[in-house]
Amino acid sequence: MLRAELNASVGNVELDVALNVEDGACLALAGPSGAGKTTILRLLAGLARPASGRIECGGELWLDTGRSVFAPAERRRCGLVFQQYALFPHMPAWRNVAYALPDTPRTERKQRASELLDRFGAAHVADARPATLSGGERQRVALARALAAEPKLLLLDEPLAALDPRTAAKAGRELGAFLADAEIPTVLVTHDFAQAALLGDRVAVIDAGRIVQQGEPEELASAPASGFVADFTGANVLSGIATPAEEGLTRIELDGGGAVLSAEPASGPVAVSVYPWEVELEPPGSNHAGSARNHIQATVTTVTVLGARVRVGLSAPQHLTAEITDASLERLALKPGAPVVATWKAAATRLAPA
Repeated sequence: MLRAELNASVGNVELDVALNVEDGACLALAGPSGAGKTTILRLLAGLARPASGRIECGGELWLDTGRSVFAPAERRRCGLVFQQYALFPHMPAWRNVAYALPDTPRTERKQRASELLDRFGAAHVADARPATLSGGERQRVALARALAAEPKLLLLDEPLAALDPRTAAKAGRELGAFLADAEIPTVLVTHDFAQAALLGDRVAVIDAGRIVQQGEPEELASAPASGFVADFTGANVLSGIATPAEEGLTRIELDGGGAVLSAEPASGPVAVSVYPWEVELEPPGSNHAGSARNHIQATVTTVTVLGARVRVGLSAPQHLTAEITDASLERLALKPGAPVVATWKAAATRLAPA
């Protein structure tokens, strides 16, 4: 198990975090650039020193500033996978992996490296150099190298960022399956909540050096603790003033005009969040059939096809995004400049402190 308490100054950011990750579990640290994510990996790996803190992993004490304990990076047995994988370009894949096996007899290194590559489905590229490999293959080689020395902790820095979208989707599924079978704690950092939700058993959203909310991905998406978390998880975030309304609902007068209803209780300034796939679009003058209680007049600004879904940008008193089906796009004949009504249910309207 990993237990860490870290305090450090990173530019203008004061980092103050506590992490607990069980063996076999993956914690995804997710947040915007400059939040302190990569610094946390460097502190865990021993590549940087905190102002104060404590790190214990696998029953070993790696750091305790109160007792002047600091285990250097080479003694921490961390498997670190960098964003660009940092493979040696002049070495074939198996030699990249064997580089992490200095204590293995030279005559056994190739066999051991090949076994590790095979574990990640990359045995067929053992003799190839990194420049000839696909992004997904380079990732597998980097993972094999990271695990060659049987680390007590696996650290992943933006593991899918170097891949194109199609490769990232496939590599993400493969990586997720591997992490599910791992027997050591894993910490990964990403700026993408969707990747954090795909790979992490738990997600910790970090902003300005602080963890602002932590939990299972579904928990953060369904009950964001703040407008920042809601926005980061991909929701539309609106601002307004909440007051109690009839039928146990809450009415929010939106900044800039318009009002919506929520099933959640609140009073005063709030952040209102609703996910794009919960927003439906109707033509102006429709009779609003169904149970949706919220209706906002809007104008289409953008139409972007994303596979089987279509993302529609909307100009309203506050910007909105909807995700609809191809059939809905065709039925509504949507194009930039078209007027529409954005509708969603009161139960889909989540409220958090502003």
